[in-house]
Amino acid sequence: MDETVAEYIRRTVLKIPRDEIKMMLQKWDFLSEAQLQTVNFHQIKDNISQEVVQLCEENSADIKQAAVLDIIYNHIYQNKRMWSVYQMRRTGEEVEYFDLTDFKKKFKRRLQSALKNVTITFREYEDNAIWIRVAWGTPHRQPNQYKPSYVVYHSQTPYVFISASVLKSNLPLLCQALIVASNYHEIREMELRSHSLDSLKDIVFKRYSQNFQTYCPKPVQGRTVEPESVDLRIIHENKSETERIQRLNQEVFGTGPQPILQSAQYKLETTFKSSPEMDVLDKKEPFRCLVKFSSPHLLESLKSLAPAGMADAPLSPLLTCITQKARNYFRIRERKGLFPDSFVSP
Repeated sequence: MDETVAEYIRRTVLKIPRDEIKMMLQKWDFLSEAQLQTVNFHQIKDNISQEVVQLCEENSADIKQAAVLDIIYNHIYQNKRMWSVYQMRRTGEEVEYFDLTDFKKKFKRRLQSALKNVTITFREYEDNAIWIRVAWGTPHRQPNQYKPSYVVYHSQTPYVFISASVLKSNLPLLCQALIVASNYHEIREMELRSHSLDSLKDIVFKRYSQNFQTYCPKPVQGRTVEPESVDLRIIHENKSETERIQRLNQEVFGTGPQPILQSAQYKLETTFKSSPEMDVLDKKEPFRCLVKFSSPHLLESLKSLAPAGMADAPLSPLLTCITQKARNYFRIRERKGLFPDSFVSP
């Protein structure tokens, strides 16, 4: 077994929590159960990794097997990566029959014809998700296995999820290989990104719905009777305002859990307008500013603002349209060129 493959397997094992190493190796299914029984999984991870590498040497592991183990790790710990959503489209309404073998063949042929030194690995999962791992090299350098790109494609859908450690020059190659292999004609980035791959799928596959029944406030348990000195009109006003906020909040966010997004970014570009005789500015350059909202769970944070009294209800559509528009990166300009789509064709 090549030394670089042995080192890569060793480092992959070291990334896995110790109590999950055996489970992940069983999913890998490269080492036999009898071989796994010889490994002491209660010792320090460095010793475990050395024993696993020794067994892999006995089985003559190559980079393809090592790449499969890496995919298994990243599938389980997919939230450690940042994912971007891409949407493909084809001209006309024709429906293509999807053939996995043909997809793999076309994808590999397209990439390998453009770049000689590249490692491509596939793994299928039960939810019709095809995981693709691409390690990139150069014409004179072997692929860097430590900075691969990961692609998740659900067959019969136009959506692709990419987590890329890739040069700008290689990203168009990856996109072109995808549209050729899946028989689409164009692809564009949707400006929708998150660490939660499942939440991105919920948004683009419309598994997240905001159509809920009318809100019915629940009585607060154990509430004491208000003193007679309190003005009942104030109580009624506060209760009505609370119910109004809850109703508006529910119309926007619904009652279910929100998809997990970590940020929303707004780039504003506008021009200063004044009468010609004032001539306030010598240069008619546009004003630009960037506003970014960040949170471990941004949509739940936005949902809590109005009930907490930190914002008026309803919130600005710029904040509440994230799930409807399926994007959390916005470019706000003058009327022309609002939210432009940029497609890449082969």
